[in-house]
Amino acid sequence: MVLVAALAVVVLARPSASGVSANGWAGAIRPNIPPRTWTLTDQDGRAVRVGAPGSGPSVVTFLYTHCQDTCPATASTVRGAMDQLGHDVPAYAVSVDPAHDTPASARTFLSQNHLTGRMHFLLGPDASLQHIWNQFGIQPQERDSEHTAYVVILDAAGRQRIGFPFEKLTPEGLAHDLRKLSQPGTHA
Repeated sequence: MVLVAALAVVVLARPSASGVSANGWAGAIRPNIPPRTWTLTDQDGRAVRVGAPGSGPSVVTFLYTHCQDTCPATASTVRGAMDQLGHDVPAYAVSVDPAHDTPASARTFLSQNHLTGRMHFLLGPDASLQHIWNQFGIQPQERDSEHTAYVVILDAAGRQRIGFPFEKLTPEGLAHDLRKLSQPGTHA
């Protein structure tokens, strides 16, 4: 009986060929974390407020400008999801390497990844960023360890609802979950 129950959990919880799991989401449902609004400066020196209620679903990811592997791939996936939606959603890349990320390198990163005007690259002092990394469970880039490569969708109330580790992130899955969270009355 235990074996049958375990098998049922594996079969019902695994994603389908489309990447959507039995619970209807492509990404992982995040714990019920209270919404938090925070402000950082973007690549153009503008103050950007993230998580403000009423802004609709938004994408938050954690990147650094000199990354050569997961960060460009993550940026491309976010861009692909917005292309599939047919419209942009608020998208934010939070620096995980404040010692080396600058406004100029952030603008270059966004340009090289075809996200200029589509994503804000958020910068700030280590202490401000550390607070945000902690809220999302992110390990920043360090000399001896790689940063956490993760994408989170915030709902219209600013709550963390759906998360995608880099290995599970696809444009189709991200677009699916953004579309689903845009529907009135939908909650993860």
